[in-house]
Amino acid sequence: MQRVLIIGPCGAGKSTLAAQLGQTLDLPVFHMDQLNWRPGWVESSKDDIRAKLGSITAGERWLIDGTYGGTLDARLGRADTVVYLDFPIRLCAWRVLRRIWTYRGRSRPDMTEGCPERFDLEFFLYLLAWNRGPRPRTEEKLRDYHGTLVRLKNPRALQEWRGSLSKQAV
Repeated sequence: MQRVLIIGPCGAGKSTLAAQLGQTLDLPVFHMDQLNWRPGWVESSKDDIRAKLGSITAGERWLIDGTYGGTLDARLGRADTVVYLDFPIRLCAWRVLRRIWTYRGRSRPDMTEGCPERFDLEFFLYLLAWNRGPRPRTEEKLRDYHGTLVRLKNPRALQEWRGSLSKQAV
């Protein structure tokens, strides 16, 4: 695992896993949220994001967390491993609400400084509609992926998979 993507719905734990896995595999970690958002919740242009991603994915070693369907194809083309946190949306919604409460008024470690955590109804509705919109589009893009796909359906499966990685490293 030298070029890794971590994808899944909002609140699945992609950024947390990225930090842990980046340390375990000694890979530089890049968060799509940091690449996309500028202070004050100003979204970067698609060209700007593609340029940033182009320089990252041109490298031989990286870990990128975030689904961001509009750039997924380009990242999939270079990734040797995709870790898909395919968790239940109920769990993800709970985790998003907990994250909002925990970081309220402050930027998360995986978010651009100057983007304080807040409740955003549009974002929350996007998450609740994951299985009807983003998920089928993500599944379609994964259909042509030829690297290693690790699909984890719940936190227990993730814990077991991480445990197996630790044993391999020893």
